[in-house]
Amino acid sequence: MTSSSYVSLAPDFLSGKTSPAEFLETCLSKIAASEDVVGAFVTIDIESARRKAEESTARWKAGQPLSAIDGMPVGIKDIIETADMPTGQGSPMWEGFESGRDSATVQALRDAGAIILGKTTTTEFASSPTFARTTNPHDPKRTPGGSSSGSTAAVGAGFVPLALGSQVVGSTLRPSSFCGCVGFKPSTGGINRSGSYDHLSHSCVGVIGTNLEDVWLSAKAIVTRVGGDPGYRGLTGPANLPGAQTPKQLLVLQTDGWSRVTPGARAAFESVIAALAKSGIELIDRSTDAEVEAFERMIEDVRSLSNVILSWENRWPTAGYLRKNAGKVHPVTAARFNEARTLTQNDYAEALAHRQALRDAYALIAAKADGVVTLAATGAAPVGLVSTGDPGFNIPASIIGAPALSLPLLADEGLPLGVQVIGRRDEDAALFGLAAWLTQWHASAIN
Repeated sequence: MTSSSYVSLAPDFLSGKTSPAEFLETCLSKIAASEDVVGAFVTIDIESARRKAEESTARWKAGQPLSAIDGMPVGIKDIIETADMPTGQGSPMWEGFESGRDSATVQALRDAGAIILGKTTTTEFASSPTFARTTNPHDPKRTPGGSSSGSTAAVGAGFVPLALGSQVVGSTLRPSSFCGCVGFKPSTGGINRSGSYDHLSHSCVGVIGTNLEDVWLSAKAIVTRVGGDPGYRGLTGPANLPGAQTPKQLLVLQTDGWSRVTPGARAAFESVIAALAKSGIELIDRSTDAEVEAFERMIEDVRSLSNVILSWENRWPTAGYLRKNAGKVHPVTAARFNEARTLTQNDYAEALAHRQALRDAYALIAAKADGVVTLAATGAAPVGLVSTGDPGFNIPASIIGAPALSLPLLADEGLPLGVQVIGRRDEDAALFGLAAWLTQWHASAIN
């Protein structure tokens, strides 16, 4: 389910065999053929994209590209500011709103020569679990997931090789699993989210692509220009994709999502685990290690912990939205706010302490192995466009602030299903090395 990378086209761009302008036209033809069904974008600026593609083509011909991703068409989740396009946050209250500035990520992508093709759909304020516009590119009767719905659908449909999303619960990893993409949630603070309307304390920028190489080089292109979140060092590692690193030990986590996994997803994942064991990888799980068992028990109700933290932090700006025009706020968002009104500052403080205890416990078990493997979703994308799917497998990585990737290696019901790999906090490059190995190993050992 992986594909060749945009950055691998550099020799052809330099020689003139092909060009960013030709690459863009291929993307636009796919959009013209399928966007009416997929509905990934809220705004597309084709005229500007073509102009920027010609400028990029000229730079490549002159042997002076701005970066390895110069000319790459990119979709931007519609909670992330763009100076030349509205940022509507998936809400009728903000439809057509323009801040007149780029977010840190968009500024960096432009400085690297990437082409901002358009804004992609999101659920309301990137937090509502309901959505009824974008469809899954592999089956229009199914959800693409959310809240980074349009970004993952656009990549999965081949409209763009890369898109930006965000994640505070499962908004990058789960839809990437459903749409057959590589989805990257960095360590907390790893990529600068200034100018993105996701202020929540463990929210992260999500980078979504068709392959590991494009995702890593795009993330690095951003961080080398604007860094991580204020107060954080930001993503570190080599300029190019880290080399494949064969693990000696791997942790296998079930998480809260395991109790709701589909039979097909369970069988697909268990076949991978069996093959890993046969390959000589030492697998550590709750049945073999008491500390892993203790951690699994700690995360059984992690959704409730996440809800307390996010509900408290969302008291602003939701209260203001409801005062301004409650009729333009989705009932699910309003109901969440009413629940949040019962919380106290002490409830929030206790939740933060609980989150830190989870992070400390994870650090202990993560030191036992070279990474964690689990599923990225409970199964194939659900039928219907109301729910964006179950985030049970995704909340742990979000809460503990560790880097995670969804790799499009499996299938359920003939549709994409991601293997999730989780690393140690601030060791994102090592996680990509593990993911590169797992991708190569899976292609030879399973396929």
